[in-house]
Amino acid sequence: MVHGGSGVVRLHDGGILAKIAAFSSFRGRIINANHSIKDPQFPALVLAAGQARRMGCYKQALKLPGGDSLLGHAISQARQLSAQTWVVAGAGYPLVRFRCNRQPAHWVVNERWREGLSTSLIAGLQALSPAALGVFVLLADQPLLDTEGLRRLSANARRKPEVPWAASYGKRVGVPAWIPKSLWGDLLLLKGDAGAGVVLNRAGTRPVEIAGVQQDVDTPQDWQQVRGQLA
Repeated sequence: MVHGGSGVVRLHDGGILAKIAAFSSFRGRIINANHSIKDPQFPALVLAAGQARRMGCYKQALKLPGGDSLLGHAISQARQLSAQTWVVAGAGYPLVRFRCNRQPAHWVVNERWREGLSTSLIAGLQALSPAALGVFVLLADQPLLDTEGLRRLSANARRKPEVPWAASYGKRVGVPAWIPKSLWGDLLLLKGDAGAGVVLNRAGTRPVEIAGVQQDVDTPQDWQQVRGQLA
């Protein structure tokens, strides 16, 4: 794949995939997996580009009981929020994609994933349709998220899309979250490993109770605990 010279991303066959607004100085490669899925106003981004150094492997490809990969499970969670599901990949791509038993509507390959989480968020935002009213943001390593909590997040966002909504972490909020377009400018200024929580916690975000947000997979010990709860 090659990048066009004026914000045009091209597939290897030469077809123009998308014209992307110039939000920043870099762009991720975009790969359409399903052209038929429509939900452009309420897209969902699954951030899955990290190297997972503490795990010692590409955790996105780990298999959960039942056969889903960790990333595949995250895609199924994202689909509870939106039919227009995007995955931002980086480290381990295309192996991570090959081992993923579910496919999103689109893949975005963040070639600057080494520079931190913020680059994945920015690459994902760049890829979205101008019709988007905001974006749902999820991580690939929270497999115990409560389904009813995700449904509440989706319902709140669709009822009041101009309002930021995010999972409650006690005295702060974080992802999964709905981030209205009015806050995207702030997201695009993030650097390094700063994530959406930096913006959400100063934006009057409304909290949503979603059980399971505190249980992510960062270490082999985390993985064993999560597997035990899903078995």
